[in-house]
Amino acid sequence: MDFGLVWHDHLALVEFAYNNSYHNSIGMAPFEALYGRRSRTPLFWDKVGKRQVEGPQLIHQLTDAVDIHDVFHVSLLRQYVADESHILHLTEVQLDQDLSYVKRPLRILDRKDKVLRNKSIPLVMVQWQRRGTEKASWELESRMRAEHPELF
Repeated sequence: MDFGLVWHDHLALVEFAYNNSYHNSIGMAPFEALYGRRSRTPLFWDKVGKRQVEGPQLIHQLTDAVDIHDVFHVSLLRQYVADESHILHLTEVQLDQDLSYVKRPLRILDRKDKVLRNKSIPLVMVQWQRRGTEKASWELESRMRAEHPELF
């Protein structure tokens, strides 16, 4: 079906068709799985026979017949329970002249040797600027010594 250059005008209808079509993976339509009942529409998906209207005219006819809104049902809302971990602490990020951000290492937390079959690879755990210790990562010691000798 050709929607021309205004396919996004018909996105709501495509979403409606997807949510009300049978899916083998869940054994029902997604609308039915979410709300526990079939969608009530003036459309008859089960009619068999030759279509009288095809193409963009069908889309316009269906759009007029189905009232589609970009809303959610109030029954899906739940009471918010306050939690200290939900608070975001914003820090100012310093950007370079070209508006890029380079993450810089803050300190080395640990060191270990990764032993393979016949060689050993020295690694260091690096804590990065503006990242907690839980976001530290293992990096090659040789690369960190070359790029950031001030850490050693």
